[in-house]
Amino acid sequence: MKPWLWLPPKIAHDLSPWAVELYSLLHSERTPTWGSFTWNQLVFKNRLGLAGGVDKNAAHLMAWQKLGCGFIEAGTVTVKPQNPNPGTIFNRSLKDMALWNKMGFPSYGAEDFFYNVRDFKKQSTLPVLVNIGKNRDTPNHLAYQDYVHLILQLHAIADIFVVNISSPNTKGLRDLAQKEALESLLKPIRSAQSEFATKRPVLLKLSPDLSSDDLKRVLDTAHEQEISGFVLTNTTLSRSTEKKFPEEGGISGLPLAALSKKILKETINHLGQEKAKKLIISVGGVMTCEDVFERISIGADLVEVYSALIFSGLQFFRKAAKQAHESTTRYEKTGLSSQR
Repeated sequence: MKPWLWLPPKIAHDLSPWAVELYSLLHSERTPTWGSFTWNQLVFKNRLGLAGGVDKNAAHLMAWQKLGCGFIEAGTVTVKPQNPNPGTIFNRSLKDMALWNKMGFPSYGAEDFFYNVRDFKKQSTLPVLVNIGKNRDTPNHLAYQDYVHLILQLHAIADIFVVNISSPNTKGLRDLAQKEALESLLKPIRSAQSEFATKRPVLLKLSPDLSSDDLKRVLDTAHEQEISGFVLTNTTLSRSTEKKFPEEGGISGLPLAALSKKILKETINHLGQEKAKKLIISVGGVMTCEDVFERISIGADLVEVYSALIFSGLQFFRKAAKQAHESTTRYEKTGLSSQR
């Protein structure tokens, strides 16, 4: 039974933080261990984490740890607080197993975010990836200022930064993936890191709607600017669902699976030997535990989920851990014991 699916989508979404906190009370803080993975001196006790966009303000980190996450991508956080986009911003289709949203980086702002993660870090070693974005009223030519500000302000509490230039819900954001704009964005980000003795890895979150040529160009530009890896992918503007969603806004869930896997495979192929130096996180259309292990077998180092938590339930992380333990031999074949 999944009673939350009986509720209107917006109401279910608004109640979800309470559900997460209540359900987490049934579990201990101990993170389930399977396929442990070390990268850049960060230890991931398991390879399945929470996708960006779920815990936007890092307000429920301990609850997610109790639910079994191996890591958490929190955010997207913006410098200044901002409300969601006006109008309807969330919907779903049970038949398509799809979510639609046009939230547009609702955020309490960087200051609240900082204290939430700082307090969590006092009691946990779970890796926290900080997803950063620009405020919607910041013009693209000044977007680098928002990203640099966030890196400087949140450096002390972030394990990894995820630069979000791929949400379809902030007007013009995806234009930052164009070559000159991307270089103008990433160069100041790289320079900002020089102010710290210890640099934080920076990942780039990409759109599933990039053409093969555009993807290769983005990957090459990111490599030139010493980006440490990629989150593949954000939501899609394509429409392949039976339910008619608005043209604006992004689709996630099952309809995103093929696009996300395509981008993952093309990225790995294009990076070649450089792939071993990058952190690759696959997200989008991961709806079952088998999907998690398939993404790892393709070459992802880590996997994230969002829609699966709505359609399958909050037990998803511990269900994956159970399946991993029950099929140890199968998962060893995917290279889960590797360290780098």
